[in-house]
Amino acid sequence: MEKVIRLNFVWTILFMAFIGALIGGLTNHLAIRMLFRPHEAKYIGSWRVPFTPGLIPKRRDELARQFGKTVTNYLLTPDTFRKKLLTPTMQEKAEQFLQEKLEVHVLHSDKTLNDWLEVAGATDVAEKAERKVLDVLDVQLASIRVKLTTGTVEEVLPEAWRLEAAERIPAVTDYILGRSEQYFASDDGKAMFRKLIDDFLASKGTLGSMVNMFFGESETLVGKVQREALKFIAAPGTHELVNRIILNEWEKLQQRPVEELLSGFDWDGLFQAVRCYAVKEMAIASRLDKTLYEYWPEGAEWAAQNVTPTLTDFAFEQAGIQLENSLRKLKIDDMVKEQVDSFPVTVLEDLVLGISKREFKMITVLGAILGGVIGIVQGLIVFATNLT
Repeated sequence: MEKVIRLNFVWTILFMAFIGALIGGLTNHLAIRMLFRPHEAKYIGSWRVPFTPGLIPKRRDELARQFGKTVTNYLLTPDTFRKKLLTPTMQEKAEQFLQEKLEVHVLHSDKTLNDWLEVAGATDVAEKAERKVLDVLDVQLASIRVKLTTGTVEEVLPEAWRLEAAERIPAVTDYILGRSEQYFASDDGKAMFRKLIDDFLASKGTLGSMVNMFFGESETLVGKVQREALKFIAAPGTHELVNRIILNEWEKLQQRPVEELLSGFDWDGLFQAVRCYAVKEMAIASRLDKTLYEYWPEGAEWAAQNVTPTLTDFAFEQAGIQLENSLRKLKIDDMVKEQVDSFPVTVLEDLVLGISKREFKMITVLGAILGGVIGIVQGLIVFATNLT
């Protein structure tokens, strides 16, 4: 009898453990399945069956919204982009890339300045530039002509020039008297005096012959005149006299109109010569037919030191400043929400199960174990109750 009771006890415990494990496992499995199934609401007539659709399909909008917030708040944050993209290494690589492209496509390019201008949409630059320069030159030359021919010398010449010219008059006087003395003392000067005396005496007829007889040969008279002329030039009063004459003439010259002094001057010829010289020296067409490297061979080195580092620093600085605003304008949370909303429910189910399938199985097994334990406890309670 005792053996039968003991056997019944064991079978009761095992049966209740099995039933508990079966109920616990099925209950957890059903709960997990009800997270996704059914995908759509089920109706009996107009009455919607409770717990349909499943939790995730039912809360799909809220899940998508929360998923978008999670991505923007914890995954794709401005700090994440800064740490991954705006690093010193990335900045160095960007600087090297920019420098290489700048050298290959600009500084060491075979394109001439004309080619670059054509790329920018500018055509016939040489002709247009030459025409523009000549137009400006014509205006300036005409302005200079008007300025030089309007008013007196005193009004046209700068005051500093006039003062300097007046200060140089004594030097001019010294030069004139010095050259005159050299000439008068030379054979040419002596021959000049002889001719002047001979011509003068010849023009006086009998009186000239008498003078010639009185002084003897004209050579004697020439020597006397030459000596007197040299004394006259060397006399202090002569320097003062010549200096005063030149100064007076200079004062008179300053009061004369410039146009009067320059009357008959070939302005057109001068201006045409200036234009031709300007065109020749500019040589715009040939200058534009050269590459940037020909004009600036050290450009790559200069750009590497001054341009690319500055541009890269500025770009990364602005990227860091604008990153948060840019991400906000992109509205990544809305993009994620739209994408999640567009997923079929089966995709969401596969997504969740793909991540947590093993854990869900463990939950089912745990439910079965707990159910079995509960069944054993219930069997023990039942057995204990029957004994009493």
